[in-house]
Amino acid sequence: MKKIAIFLIGLAGIGLLIGVMSKTVKTSEITRNPADSTGITVTDFRGKTVHLEKPAERIVCLIESALSGLYMLQAGDRVVGISRNVTQEPLIRYYSILDHRIADRKLPSPGNWDFVSLESVLALKPDLVIIWSEQKESIESIESHNIPVYGVFLNSFDDLSKEITDLGKLTGTSSRADSLLSFSQKLTDSLFTILSKTESKPKVYFSWNQGLFETSGTNSTVNSLFALSGAQNAVPIPEEHAVISLENLLSWNPDVIVLWSDPARSPADILARPELKTLTAVKSGKVHELPSAFYCDFWTLKYHLAVRQVAEWAHPELVALALSDSLKRTILVHFYGEKGYQLPLD
Repeated sequence: MKKIAIFLIGLAGIGLLIGVMSKTVKTSEITRNPADSTGITVTDFRGKTVHLEKPAERIVCLIESALSGLYMLQAGDRVVGISRNVTQEPLIRYYSILDHRIADRKLPSPGNWDFVSLESVLALKPDLVIIWSEQKESIESIESHNIPVYGVFLNSFDDLSKEITDLGKLTGTSSRADSLLSFSQKLTDSLFTILSKTESKPKVYFSWNQGLFETSGTNSTVNSLFALSGAQNAVPIPEEHAVISLENLLSWNPDVIVLWSDPARSPADILARPELKTLTAVKSGKVHELPSAFYCDFWTLKYHLAVRQVAEWAHPELVALALSDSLKRTILVHFYGEKGYQLPLD
């Protein structure tokens, strides 16, 4: 795993961010917002109305990114079941710090994105299940037992804001959700202030770890990532997840290539491929790998870490863009409270 460069010189906006950090709300200070006499109602990503009589107290969350959101909302104590991949490396390293029950392997994992054990879910007696909206058969089975289901499908950072807002309502932590989103906007504004000093928008190509030609088009969180980074997506097709050809990549000729974190692949591997030697990104050596997926998860508010890192790679002339350990810690502490001090930075 690659370490992000520590570079603090000229970091614009750091005073503002540290000032916000100093006001981070402690878990014990979070006020639960009780439901009114009509209960709580939100609309999930299926367009389905989800109604609770009161804030959820027993949550089965089968999406790792949504689980991260619950810990950010400081509603992690309501979780009684988690996605199976959270209990495996490399994620368990981080979630064990956020929740001792995960470290002690005391939180059941009744499913994942590919399989859900209905019997195991029912045994946990949840009053809310959070699951990918595309898991239609599992959702139908769970809802047939009169258990509310919140279905998630994320295509943009706006979708992520909706998810945080809805989960805040469903857990009675709307004030915390508002605080998180306000801080997120401050991070965006700070970055835009720096990027306003340049008009260039380099073309960036993103590669998932399934292979170099697995990428994301314009209708994706990757596209949102590049837009905020002061860059443009080199992939002009709309698909959220697409498999392209070598000819496609050569014709798009990106200025920068960004790889999803993958211990089996490195930028050096890409730079050494002879069929790619004519690419501008390869000729200039601008092939980079994102750090741990926990930190650069495009489906959590931590996307700001990936945004800042890609911005630094796309605009190396703007030294104030550098993602220092100080800024990284600031972001983690605001998102995760006191636990953010304990999370490793690599």
